[in-house]
Amino acid sequence: MPSPAKEAYADIPKFALYGEQTRTENAEFVHIELIETRSRRHDWHIDNHTHPGMFQVLFLFGGEVRASVNDTRWERRGPVVLTIHPSVVHGFDFSPEAHGYVLTVDQNVIFSAADDQGDLFSTLFVEPLAIDLADLPEVRARLEALLQQLLAEAAWPQYGHTLMLEWLARAALLLLVRVQADHRFADQSGRSDFELFSRFRAEVEQHFKEQWQVGQYADVLKASPVRLNRLCLKLSGKSAFDITQDRLMLEACRKLTYVPASIASIAYELGFQDPAYFSRLFKKRMGLTPKQFRKSD
Repeated sequence: MPSPAKEAYADIPKFALYGEQTRTENAEFVHIELIETRSRRHDWHIDNHTHPGMFQVLFLFGGEVRASVNDTRWERRGPVVLTIHPSVVHGFDFSPEAHGYVLTVDQNVIFSAADDQGDLFSTLFVEPLAIDLADLPEVRARLEALLQQLLAEAAWPQYGHTLMLEWLARAALLLLVRVQADHRFADQSGRSDFELFSRFRAEVEQHFKEQWQVGQYADVLKASPVRLNRLCLKLSGKSAFDITQDRLMLEACRKLTYVPASIASIAYELGFQDPAYFSRLFKKRMGLTPKQFRKSD
């Protein structure tokens, strides 16, 4: 029989965004909104929920928040930043004067960083963090500028929209990495799972075009395929296989959007021997054929 705790966890809503239960078909995603935009409509209260496969960062620049984070209760006053990885159950109660931003980032955006440095951001999400910015006015100013640019880009998409959102989101996260590097307080024993997950994502970045099987990744990481798969499900809501496929489709989407090559050429470049199989797989995972995707962009 399932335990009451497991039954209670199963009842927790799993949102794709900060309040929605649907998700776009794209393999990558960056979403930003003002704290007050949604919270005001819900009387400044957001029920407990999770975001499978998506990382969330709350930038509270003023006001107060009472945050339910897993089994603990945090009370923080801005300016402060809260980081939440996909498996963390969380909810918020804001004071009416609270203001700032909620940034939600698909795991592919974080782990497909340039030069195979996706694990660079792992220190932010080993466990939930509350990063105080009260004594860091320069960092706060730079963060606010980046977040304002993100909001403007999200509201008025232009050429290179997706890449611009990615770069701005990563820039904001990298500023937080620098702050956290000066005063890390994560318990080493609590880091092991996320560090293994980060190493897996780094290996995916290296080998996704070779279309490695999960067992090959497990061998390199010196972990069993079962453990690796359970870890991926726990931290991202997706199996290890689905993560590798999502990364492959992310690259396919980018090339179809930005590279003026034939679909067959792109298929071969991504490690497919049969372009027709690539088209079938792309449609299965993305909901459109490569040709339809290109036309719809």
